[in-house]
Amino acid sequence: MTARRWRLAHGRYLDLGGKAVVVGILNVTPDSFSDGGLFDAPEKALVQARRMIGEGALVVDVGGESTRPGAAAVSASQEQARILPVIEALAGTKEVLISVDTYRADTARLAVAAGAHIVNDVWGLQREPDIARVAADTGAGLVIMHTGRDRQKLPDVIADQLEFLRKSLEIARQNGVADDQIVLDPGFGFAKETAEENLDLMARFSELHTLGLPLMAGTSRKRFIGTVTGRDAADRGVGTAATSVILRLKGADLFRVHDVAFNVDALALADAMLARQTDWARN
Repeated sequence: MTARRWRLAHGRYLDLGGKAVVVGILNVTPDSFSDGGLFDAPEKALVQARRMIGEGALVVDVGGESTRPGAAAVSASQEQARILPVIEALAGTKEVLISVDTYRADTARLAVAAGAHIVNDVWGLQREPDIARVAADTGAGLVIMHTGRDRQKLPDVIADQLEFLRKSLEIARQNGVADDQIVLDPGFGFAKETAEENLDLMARFSELHTLGLPLMAGTSRKRFIGTVTGRDAADRGVGTAATSVILRLKGADLFRVHDVAFNVDALALADAMLARQTDWARN
């Protein structure tokens, strides 16, 4: 794995490459696809955040609007009212890094001011390009995700990834975002409509290294895991951990998950095996 230092807001950073980084998903929403309504009150959200930190999450990703297909849109003010109290409360501890899951530039700026270190944009800067300026101005880490929604995709899964992400990277760089602030996410499940398309993306994941930037995997509880395993969304933690191991072996650095403990353990074994491979190669 390539060692890199990911530069974040508020003078923080995260070293990538040596060990897998688990990012805990914290949806403070009433309608997310597998945990909607469970953590939509700040006190419940904070209990869940502390549980994920205790299980080994180094980052908590706070989202205030569901991104599942067909979810009702919320206003910026609704989104901010949900997430900002949670971010402010989490910012009081130094043991975790905070990510905000938003595509809105105004929300991103307020979240970083409240203590967030990372902005995670599921529209890859292509819905509100000003979000790139927020990252440039604040020094926040920036996760740029691929999506196939609201556009015509190319038939080849990797060609479509590269076309979309190169456009996103152009937006980021033109707005002053440095490469050491950027992580890319191929957006499993986001308009990848079939299990086969998601499995093809997993099988060819290594091809994304041509972009030269760290990669995040977000397979957690996705429908394609249910198609393969027959499990309902809330019961896909083990299947998710299996995908995390596969993608770690293909070079993913960060793993955005609901079930932190499963993935921490599974990725520890993947990292141990990778370390042994490195030892063998040196000897």
